[in-house]
Amino acid sequence: MFHKILIANRGEVAVRVIRACRDLGIRTVAVFSKADRESLHVKLADEAICIGEAPSSQSYLNIPALISAAEIADVEAIHPGYGFLSENAHFAEICESCQIKFIGPKPNSIRMAGHKSIAREEMRKAGVPIIPGSQGGVKDQEEALKLAKKIGYPVMVKAAAGGGGKGIKPAHNDGKLISAFLTAQTEAEAAFGNKEVYIEKLVKNPRHIEVQIIADSKGNVVHLGERDCSVQRRHQKLIEEAPAVGFDAKLRRKIGDAAIKAAKAFKYENAGTVEFLVDEDQNFYFMEINTRLQVEHPVTEMITGIDIVKEQIAIAAGEKLSFTQDKVEFKGHAIECRINAEDPDNEFRPSPGKIDTWIVPGGPNVRVDSQGYAGYSIPPYYDSMIAKFIAYGRDRNEAINIMLRALKESSIGPIKTTIPIHEKILNRPRFRQGAVSTNFIETHMLDPEKNKSQEKKA
Repeated sequence: MFHKILIANRGEVAVRVIRACRDLGIRTVAVFSKADRESLHVKLADEAICIGEAPSSQSYLNIPALISAAEIADVEAIHPGYGFLSENAHFAEICESCQIKFIGPKPNSIRMAGHKSIAREEMRKAGVPIIPGSQGGVKDQEEALKLAKKIGYPVMVKAAAGGGGKGIKPAHNDGKLISAFLTAQTEAEAAFGNKEVYIEKLVKNPRHIEVQIIADSKGNVVHLGERDCSVQRRHQKLIEEAPAVGFDAKLRRKIGDAAIKAAKAFKYENAGTVEFLVDEDQNFYFMEINTRLQVEHPVTEMITGIDIVKEQIAIAAGEKLSFTQDKVEFKGHAIECRINAEDPDNEFRPSPGKIDTWIVPGGPNVRVDSQGYAGYSIPPYYDSMIAKFIAYGRDRNEAINIMLRALKESSIGPIKTTIPIHEKILNRPRFRQGAVSTNFIETHMLDPEKNKSQEKKA
């Protein structure tokens, strides 16, 4: 096992990794930008090194600075968390060349999965269901129009590289397709430095279902069940839960088996997530594979009792998985609410600033992963998520009630947070019934006029 690990990230995920390392008796090194000097992960780590100015391009995305920090601190491994460089194959290669273990998949697996059109083709070869669409990137508008006519409207134009909801545009006719094609190309080039896009059939009212996979270097691959991440706003998840409501044993087995097929096709190692869209008839289609720890991994940990971060570290150290598929037991139900420093009544605008009041929930079956504390100032440079509340119950109804209790116990201010919108969502009859899809927020939570305004801006 490692003796010292550097966490190449910030915020609550850095705190999460530090806690896992502490449980394993591993020393930790935090890195921080000048804007994050007072962050909780800096306070909790055994050592901390400043790596640059506030902009992430000058700090958390600065590979030379991160490698220098790792060498100065004499660490054996780097955990990338999620976001930033966690899915950067070049960074993983640099770590390897410097004899520093990258706690994640191999560079080639990251590279293959990161190119969405290549990943689709690999899944087709492996027999994993994919959404009808283009084979590889679409080179121009004329080809896009021909493909759309062949597969039928509506369609989605998607960036071949990257993720996070960027470079994704729907189209319902030829005119909208041209606009979507050009806009997606522009967004993709700006966000990922790669303007390639592909086209696939738009699945109506889908559910966003992902399967947690984990694999060691000995050839063992298992899945830890599925999560429902359908409650989203503009492709950004708000609430996640496990297991998915309405799945019978047959569907659960089929989607789990498909995820393992996907992992083997990528020669996958370490933790990752295979993402699917599930239509109204419970047909499922491969969407992408995320080669990293997911924000929502705690709901899987709650229903399986397996610490995914500890498994990640052990696998990177050369150990085999501590369990086999037949030993994975699913018990109860878990729900996660992402608490963002945003104003849900003002189009979810970021709400950075100093936290004067920090009261977060406790009590039975409640877990809080956070970076906040009273007196902490949220910088305006990074993602707005400041905490995750996770509730566990014997069944879904109990988990929802426990989450509502947790939300009501909480008080974070004077900044605005997404706590009020979570309470509204959990109290909606359709949510209580499990009748959700990826358009749930736009259809059932926003008033029609505001929804139209946001669609025009998008």
